This record gives sequence, structure tokens and C-alpha cells, in this order.
Amino acid sequence: MNAMTPLPGLRKGFPFLLLPTYLGTANRAKRREKGDAVRSVVFGLIAVGVAATLFAVSFWLTWQLTDYEELGEYLLRLGISWLFLTFLSFLAFSALVTSLSTFFLSEDLKLLLAAPIPGTRLFYSRYARTLLQASWMVLAFLTPVLLGIGLARCAPSSYYVTVPLVLAPFVVIPVAFGCIVTLMLVNVFPAKRARDILMLTGLLFAVAIVMLLRFIRPERLLSVRSLPDITAFFATLQSPITPLLPSFWAGEATFAPLMNRTGWLYLAALWTTALASTLIARMAYGLLYFEGFSKSQEARKARFSRLAFMDRMAGWLPLSASSRALLLKDVKIFMRDSTQWSQLLLLMALVAVYLYNFSVLDLDRIPYMGRVVRNAYAFVNLAMASFVLSSIAVRFVFPAVSMESTSFWILRTSPVSMGSFLWSKFATGFVPVVFFATFLTVVANQMLGVHPFLKVLTAVAVVFMSLALVGLAAGLGAQYPRFGAENVNQIAGSYGGVVFMVSAVAFICVEIAMLAWPTSIFLFYDFRNIPVPTPRRIAMVVGIGAAFSLSVAVFQVSMRRGIRALTALAG
Repeated sequence: MNAMTPLPGLRKGFPFLLLPTYLGTANRAKRREKGDAVRSVVFGLIAVGVAATLFAVSFWLTWQLTDYEELGEYLLRLGISWLFLTFLSFLAFSALVTSLSTFFLSEDLKLLLAAPIPGTRLFYSRYARTLLQASWMVLAFLTPVLLGIGLARCAPSSYYVTVPLVLAPFVVIPVAFGCIVTLMLVNVFPAKRARDILMLTGLLFAVAIVMLLRFIRPERLLSVRSLPDITAFFATLQSPITPLLPSFWAGEATFAPLMNRTGWLYLAALWTTALASTLIARMAYGLLYFEGFSKSQEARKARFSRLAFMDRMAGWLPLSASSRALLLKDVKIFMRDSTQWSQLLLLMALVAVYLYNFSVLDLDRIPYMGRVVRNAYAFVNLAMASFVLSSIAVRFVFPAVSMESTSFWILRTSPVSMGSFLWSKFATGFVPVVFFATFLTVVANQMLGVHPFLKVLTAVAVVFMSLALVGLAAGLGAQYPRFGAENVNQIAGSYGGVVFMVSAVAFICVEIAMLAWPTSIFLFYDFRNIPVPTPRRIAMVVGIGAAFSLSVAVFQVSMRRGIRALTALAG
């Protein structure tokens, strides 16, 4: 072949550039790793369950609204508009983050930009990849909801034809907008810094939404005293809807077939806007991409991320030099990775909402059972806090070993034992987790006003359960490492992550069951204002001691197996 003759693949259209992604996915499916089948079944069942739940809820709500005639139609129309408005904001932010990766941070860009590929084809291939990655989850959530609405309303066939015609341009518009904003943003900030800014902004937005939805206290609508305010409530819901947003066009085009009408005007607005926004994104790519990509190759400056004060603080700890160095390394890496610590903001918002729910509980309305229900809630709070701890452990503690990635060989060749290495991972996760768990449990019980005995029992129990869950996460993370994972989500969703979640749920259920019996004895005698007999007290001590012993056993066995697995791997 002549050196001046272009390669056959370069004469094809832009879908040819998507072929490596398809082949990579196909090869990954052929070369199954241990536990892939189990993970596929588990997550497949979860996906089916979520889709079935969304379908059932939307079907039931729509079916209930059919009894209210004009008011029901008004509420359905309003609900569809709000549904599209919510997903429009999610799509816009998802497109911002995704386009940063596909256009600026992908590993294959250096090879593609050096190849003789026209800029138009490269743009459309990256644009299509961004569109797929940013919109698949939104489509997965919207489809069962819209299907449930259609079946509940006995919609005509035109409704099922209109829905895909609405969804296609609806997801294109915010993705194009996200690509345009990303191209401008990267020309001001480096790509990695822009990603951190967007992640932080998105988390703050999520925090604000979560807290706002809870603090408006929608349960007040169920109170008879709030009935005069319902008209003002619905007027407030309608106020943000504007005819200039694509979500309004999508809602109207979807609602029209339900009323045996056609929404051609709104469909035309969606499709023309989608095409125009795509062309504008292509023009912005031609003007801004090269300079933005050049800036994205700049390295991040180390200022605050040096964290020199931690070196002085670590010197006060009664640890060996190697253990102190490992602990410092883990803490600094966590603080420097904004994608890790920034997620704590969302966690803090969820904690605030969680505690707020306890503060608004009106248990005094139960005249005779208020004290029993209040003390029983303390026990329920322990179970809920434990499940929260397991989700934190699978996100932050379990991936700790795998996140060493290619630098694990440095530890293998250094004079550091695998025991010290794993104990460092455990300590880094245990200290914040036990502080968070104890704070959550103590504050919630204080708001409930439970008996002092239950306050002490649940506070001590959550410490032992934190010990077991963090040890289980660290141990299983060492037994099932995945050093080749591209991100933390792949590690948490691996076979080892599924094993941890199943084991954690089983442990929590057994631990709660072992603590439930002595707690039930206490509540039985407390409700009758009778002191607990001595034989019963001995039985309570034995039950509580057995539960705490189980936590210590799970912790010790998990850490020993993890150290043994790492030692065999390093050998």
C-alpha cells in the first residue's frame, strides 16, 4: 500500500471511531472474571426491581387521578412537566461531567488527535459517546414511568409512537448545551480543575435539593389543618414551568396523545432545537477545542494539597515509622482527591435530613404507647445506622487496597509488612466511620428522648458494629482486589463488593436479632414500670455479650484472612 494512501478505516464515517468502545465491551463480556455471572444476576434483578417499582408507582398514581376528572388531568399534566424538568437538569449536569471525560480526559485522545482524522468526524464520535453515557440512565428511568402512565390512561397507539419521538431530541438538547459549556469552561480552567469544580457544584446542588425537599415538609398536605393551603401549594408548583424550556415542550407533546390530540408544534420545537444545538456545539468545537485540549495537559499545582501540618500531627501518634508513613500517605491521597472527600458533603446533607426526621416525629400523639414506640425507635435507629455504615464502608474502605493500582508493586518491594499495610487501611476508615456512627446514634436518641439504658446500649453497640463492618470491608477488599479498575465504582461493584454487601447485611441482621431479645426484655418491664428481675438481667447481659463477641470475631477473622491474602499476593 502506498504511504500516501489513507487507511481503509479512515475513509469511513464517524461510527467507525466508536468501534473500539464496542470491541472493548465485547471482549470484556467474553473474558469473564470470577463473580461476573453473580454480579450480573444481582444487578440485573435490582434493575428489574427498580423498573417494576417505577412502573407500578406511576401506574397507581395515574390510575388514582382518573377519579378526579379535570383536577386529575391537571395534576397529571403538571406531574409530567415536572418530571421532564427534573430530568432536564440531571441531563445537563451529567453532560457537563461526561463531556469533560470524552472530549478532554480520555486516554485515547492523544492517539486520535495525532491520526489523520477530520475534526468533524472526531467531534461527532465524541458527541455520540457523550450522548450515550449521559442519557442512558435517564432513559432507563423515564421509560417505565411513561409506560405506566400510558397503560393506566389506556392511551392510544399514537402515545407510544410519540414517546420515543419526544425522548430522542429531549436528551440531545441538554447534552449539546453541556458540551458547549464544557468547551468554554476548559478554556478558562484546566480540564482536571474544571472537573473538580463541576463535581463540587453538582454535589452542592444535590445537597440543596435533598434538604429543600425535606424541609418543606410535604407530609403537612396530609393534615386536615392544611387543606386551605392546597390551592396555593399547586400554584407554587406551577410557577417554575415556562413555555421556553424543552421540558415544557416534551411534557406537552407527551400529554397531548393522552387527550386524543396531536402535539406536532411541540415536537417540531424539540427536533429543530436539537438539530440547532448540535450544529452550535460543532461550531464551538471548531473554535475552542484545540486551545482547551492544550490547556488540559497542564499539571495541577500543589499548594494546599501538600498538607505539611499532617506530618507534625502524625509525629504525636504512638506508631512505628512505617505505620506512620502509610497512614500519612492514605490520608493525604484522600484529601487531595476531590472526588472522594467532596462526596462527604452529600453524606452530611443526608445525615441532616435523617436527624431532622427524628426531630419532627410527634410521638406524644400516641397516648399510651408513646414511650414504648420511642424506645423501639432507638433500636430501629441502630439498624438504619448500621446499613448506612455498610454503604459507607463499601464506598470508601473496601476499594482502599485496590486503589493502590499499579503502585502496589512499590509496597511489595519495600520493607513494609502486608499486616501494617492493611492495618493502615483499616485505621484510615475506622476512625471517621466510628465517629460518624456514634454521632448519628447519640444525637438521634437524644432527639427521641429514649431511656438512658438504651442510649448507652446503642452507642456501645454501634462502636462494635463499626469495628466489624470496617474490618470486614478491609479484609474482603484485600481478598478480592481489583487493581486494574478505572474508577472506584467498578471496584465497589465487583464480585468482592457484592460479597461484602451480602455479608454485611447478613451480619447486621444477625447482630440486630441478638440484641433484639435483651432489648425486648427491657421494654417489657419498662412499660409496666417494674424492675427487671435478676435472672432476666443475667440473660440480658449474656445476650448483649454474645452480640458484641460476634462483632469482635467478624473483625478478627476478616483482618486475618485479608493479611493472609495480601501476603500470598506479595509473595
